Amino acid sequence: MKPAEEYIFNQPEPFKSILLHGQLLIEHALPEAHLEYKWRIPCYYIGTRPICYLNQSKDYVDVAFWHSAHLSKMYDVYLVSEKRKVIKSLRFRSLDDIDDKIFIRILKEVESYKNKSFLK
Repeated sequence: MKPAEEYIFNQPEPFKSILLHGQLLIEHALPEAHLEYKWRIPCYYIGTRPICYLNQSKDYVDVAFWHSAHLSKMYDVYLVSEKRKVIKSLRFRSLDDIDDKIFIRILKEVESYKNKSFLK
């Protein structure tokens, strides 16, 4: 098993299910994305450009986006920055917290900025 997959499978519930669902949505919405293991967490890339990473922290799972500075302001209600300058994330505490449509819309928009700088 690859380290990124091992990271996901070794998480306790409900985090493992949240991570697996996130992985499914990412790979469905962005079929050209590939999973790597960087900085001891699963990261998705398109080519050599990072798209997002998955991280289980405390009592939630973060799906964080490097290109969040470019995202429409309409997504601000869903995204958490928590004192981070560049990255914003979707945060989930249960599978019920995941809105697949919003998640996929954000992924598609992030994909459109993949060749831009992280900063605006």
